[in-house]
Amino acid sequence: MKIEAVDFFYLAMPEVTTAADGSQDALLVRVRGGGLEGWGECEASPLTSIAAFVCPMSHGVCRPVGDSVLGQKLDDVADIHRIAALVERDSMDLLQAAHTFSGVEMALWDLLGKLKGEPVWRLLGYRSSEPKVPYASMLFGDTPDETRDRARQVLERGFQAAKFGWAGYGAGSRNTDADHVRAAREGLGPDALLMVDAGQIWGNDLEAAASRLPDLEAAGATWLEEPFHASAYDAYSALSARSSRVRLAGGEGAHNVYMARHLIDYGGVGFVQIDCGRIGGILPAKQVADYAVARDVKYVNHTFTSHLALSASLQPYAGLSDHRICEYPAEPKSLAVEITREHLLPDANGQIKAPDSPGLGLSVNAIGLTKYLVDTEIKVGGRTIYATPSFT
Repeated sequence: MKIEAVDFFYLAMPEVTTAADGSQDALLVRVRGGGLEGWGECEASPLTSIAAFVCPMSHGVCRPVGDSVLGQKLDDVADIHRIAALVERDSMDLLQAAHTFSGVEMALWDLLGKLKGEPVWRLLGYRSSEPKVPYASMLFGDTPDETRDRARQVLERGFQAAKFGWAGYGAGSRNTDADHVRAAREGLGPDALLMVDAGQIWGNDLEAAASRLPDLEAAGATWLEEPFHASAYDAYSALSARSSRVRLAGGEGAHNVYMARHLIDYGGVGFVQIDCGRIGGILPAKQVADYAVARDVKYVNHTFTSHLALSASLQPYAGLSDHRICEYPAEPKSLAVEITREHLLPDANGQIKAPDSPGLGLSVNAIGLTKYLVDTEIKVGGRTIYATPSFT
């Protein structure tokens, strides 16, 4: 089968705000070949990601991602390895390439799974799709009372775990942060898992992060996520050594396998969180999962957007029964909800699994997404190199 077409669909809510909510816009990718189509989703700025696929070549290792994908053969898993290596080499100096190719690569797996009649996790070598415990991924409230109410709502919806973050956490006083963490625990009760996401707020300020540890420990937090810049491995390592019970989590900012490995080897994280829409797709995420297993670190998916992205994020560790925590987009915008016709809903035990259907196991609601399409055209030298495609 030959890759005949790669189409990008820039989607957005009517209003996009500064809230730390990645579900406000989306970049869907459709790959066609052999009478089939596969779908993926980039987790990055839609317009710049499109540009990285179609931009004119700057030099030999700064080529558009499209040059390494269009017209290529796709018959087995080895072809995805080969295409990924082409992108890595020929777009070496195109810094948006990993983000752009992430969505394309997901779509290649979806397409290959449909060709083979197998779910992606089986193509990755797993024998079964193991259940995961989804945690509701939430923003802290404006007040502790609002945070407490949100935590109670999480329990009412049947979740056994929740993560609260951003919304000013770390930007104010330690006491304010402690009030929010305490409120989250009160709302969740004593048994549910509680995680906290600092959203890189402290840069590399070790003491600011360390000052929050006693309050997190008192609340029984499972992890403190992204206290520092994604590559501040020395700060991660120092904080990890000072944390007796709360483990550190990070990895969503990893744009390649090496960054994720450094967080494990040098940063001392206890949980490595990988976003298939950023690291280059499902294959490098699986490589990180394998590495985490070997280093006795727990692998966790990262996704805050659609269920298409959620399914993709589950594939790299679908067969790992001991790696059970799963991020779940609990409050996505309507755009993210409507991307797929089906959704991965918790079962009677409050757990979810990667689908058993071929590919990523979900179908895209193309007709329903038309209202979110952002009409876009990119011209270079008077020549149109991208225009919004049709869903048909």
